[in-house]
Amino acid sequence: MSSRNLTPREIVSELDKYIIGQSDAKRAVAIALRNRWRRQNVPQELGEEISPKNIIMIGPTGVGKTEIARRLAKLDKSPFLKIEASKFTEVGYVGRDVESMIRDLVELSVNMVKLEEQENVKDRAAEIAEERILDILLPPKPAEKKVEEILTDESSEQADNGQIEQQDTTREKLRRLLRSGNLDDRSVDLEVSDSRTGPIIEVFSSSGVEDMGLNMKEMFGNIFPQKTKRRKVKVPEAMEILAQEEAQRLVDMDKVTKTAVERVEQSGIIFLDEIDKIVGSDSAHGPDVSREGVQRDLLPIVEGSTVNTRYGMVKTDHILFVAAGAFSASKPSDLVPELQGRFPIRVELDSLGKEEFIRILTEPHSALVKQYIEMMATEGVKIVFTEEAIAEIAEIAAVVNERAENIGARRLYTIMETLLDEISFNAPDMSEKEVVLDADYVKEKLDDIVEDEDLSRYIL
Repeated sequence: MSSRNLTPREIVSELDKYIIGQSDAKRAVAIALRNRWRRQNVPQELGEEISPKNIIMIGPTGVGKTEIARRLAKLDKSPFLKIEASKFTEVGYVGRDVESMIRDLVELSVNMVKLEEQENVKDRAAEIAEERILDILLPPKPAEKKVEEILTDESSEQADNGQIEQQDTTREKLRRLLRSGNLDDRSVDLEVSDSRTGPIIEVFSSSGVEDMGLNMKEMFGNIFPQKTKRRKVKVPEAMEILAQEEAQRLVDMDKVTKTAVERVEQSGIIFLDEIDKIVGSDSAHGPDVSREGVQRDLLPIVEGSTVNTRYGMVKTDHILFVAAGAFSASKPSDLVPELQGRFPIRVELDSLGKEEFIRILTEPHSALVKQYIEMMATEGVKIVFTEEAIAEIAEIAAVVNERAENIGARRLYTIMETLLDEISFNAPDMSEKEVVLDADYVKEKLDDIVEDEDLSRYIL
């Protein structure tokens, strides 16, 4: 199934495999993603005028905001960047400038496309690597001619042909041995790039190195040629090293760059977390001074502008922005009006309780209970969670979230680690290879901590 053509219903169905509940948020991102596909299929002139349907997710921490955006990007194979809005500061204050997130997104996209292209040429790279290994194992020798054989052209030609045939026969024998794994224990000398680098030089400027028109890495790379060193490695490792080298050579970086920039412009997703932290308060001093300034700096990027990167100019007009925040001390309407208008879709996420925790522990593809079962299985230990144990874990998570800070589903991680601490430590040495975790076991391990409210704040 092509991710580009998923219907909203199919997108929600895919997200349901990893995220429990939050149907409104899933529905909103599914519509936004489908609208992007629709825009790309309308006449180009009209498509340029259609703005992305940016979203603000409102809800406490640990309810699935980031996970929804991350899974959405993975589903669509889109370049995805998560960044905290509070990391930015208004131009003139110390901190990152807002355009840096576009540069970071482009870098991610380039790496993504490069890996895809390397995967496409993997077979060809492996073939070339095999030939290079055979050259190392059996260097091609110039034909050695005896004095009497070079007296006539005919005898010389016959001798050359005989040597070439012998060389070819030996090479094919070696190739068969190489492919069957009979040469895996043999070591070869290989010329590889020296990973050690010289001193790192950083250039700081308010608008980034890109605006200076310099690619420092390439410039210094030309002045100081890349060092190589000889290593003695086993044949399988040599094959892997050479295949990677050849894959990089076979990839057309101009094509990669063009595709990566286009992918950012047409299907990039930026997740702006903690957007409520840049909403100004009544305070007129301290860190609040620059908050509205950050919003105004973000505005051109979200509205659509052109950012200079080392890969060329990148338009942000059709990048999808998903903002998120708890908005416990503020509300989305406290954002500057222009920025509010750029986030037409708003969705509130539900807090999580015991029932949701039970489902989170067991239902998703990568559910926590499944993770711990598989991890302990690597030690030869089989752990079994009873339904009562899972219900008790969910109950404790809900209680601790009520008494202490509500960190949503993240509370389950701390509880599971505390619960399985002893088993995790002793697993390699345990004689008993099957452990059943029931409600009594959970109570025994966690009840004392939960009852001591001060202690639970530190441990859970």
